[in-house]
Amino acid sequence: MIKRRVHVAAAAIFSDDGGEVLLARRPSTVDQGGLWEFPGGKLAPYETGFEALKRELHEELGLSIERAQPLIRVHHEYADKHILLDVWQVHAFGGEPYGREGQAVRWVPLGELFNYPFPAANLPILRAVMLPTEYLITAEEPDDAAFLTKLERALKEDGIRLVQLRAKTLDEAAYLTRAEKALALCHSYNASLLLNAEPETLEQVDADGVHLTSERLMTLERRPVAQDKWLSASTHDAAQLEQAARIGCDFVTLSPLRTTPTHPDATPLGWHDFQQLVEPAGMPVFALGGMTRHDANHARAVGAQGIASIRDFWR
Repeated sequence: MIKRRVHVAAAAIFSDDGGEVLLARRPSTVDQGGLWEFPGGKLAPYETGFEALKRELHEELGLSIERAQPLIRVHHEYADKHILLDVWQVHAFGGEPYGREGQAVRWVPLGELFNYPFPAANLPILRAVMLPTEYLITAEEPDDAAFLTKLERALKEDGIRLVQLRAKTLDEAAYLTRAEKALALCHSYNASLLLNAEPETLEQVDADGVHLTSERLMTLERRPVAQDKWLSASTHDAAQLEQAARIGCDFVTLSPLRTTPTHPDATPLGWHDFQQLVEPAGMPVFALGGMTRHDANHARAVGAQGIASIRDFWR
C-alpha cells in the first residue's frame, strides 16, 4: 500500500524573553485528538512552507508573522502516512494569539514541555526548541585558571548556553577536576555542560550529558545515558547519522563542512552535501568545521540547528 504523503508547516513561537513557547491542543474530533502540538497546518497546492505557515497562523491564532527562520524538518512514518513537518522558529509576530477555531492555546515554559503529550513526530521538534543555536567546544588548555577565564568570557559576553568539555590532553583525574569546575561555572550562567568522555563518567560528575566520538558512537547498541541527560555525537556521514538516530541521540554535530587546520586532510562536505545529509536525519544537527557566527544564518537556512565551533567561540 502506498502511504499518503502529508506536508505540514508548523511554528515554534517564542515569548519575548525566549523562556516560553506557544502550544495548541488538537481537537478531540481529529486524528491524535487531545494531544498538544506546535501550531500550523497542511500546505495548500503550490504553497511553500513559509506561505502556509503565515496563512495557518493567521487563520488559527490571529497572528501575522513579522520574522521567522527555519528550525528543523522532520520526516516521520505513521502506519497510514508519511508526514513531513516543516518547522519554523518565529522570532517576531503581530497580534495576541488565541484559538480562533475554538482550540486551547497555552504559553508553556521550555522546562515543562516534556510534561505535555505530543504526537510522536514532534519529539525532534521538542529537542530543537530546547537547544540553543550555538554549541561551544572547548579548546585544549593546560591551565585550569586560563580555561575558566575563557569559559566565563564565552558564557558571560557571548551568551553561550551549550558547552562540550573536550580536553584530550588531560589525564582522567585532571579531566574530572576540570569538569566539576566547568559544571559549576556553566550552571551559574544557566548553561548546559556535556562531557566528551565515556558515558560512565556521569557517575563521577553529574553533568548535563555526554558527547560521543564517532568511534564510540559506532560501537553502541543502545542509548548509554538516561533520558533526562543530553546525548550528542560527532558524525561525518550518513551511516553515522543513522546510528545516532538508532541509539536515540538528542542531537549531533556533522563535520567537516570546511577544511580546518586541525583536520587538513579531511574532505569537506560543503553546504550542498551537508543539506542532503541533514534533511533525513530526524534530529537537530549542528554544522561543524570552519564555522563562524557569520555562517549561522546560512547554516539555519540549509536545515542546521546552528553552528558548533572551537576557534570562533574560544578566544
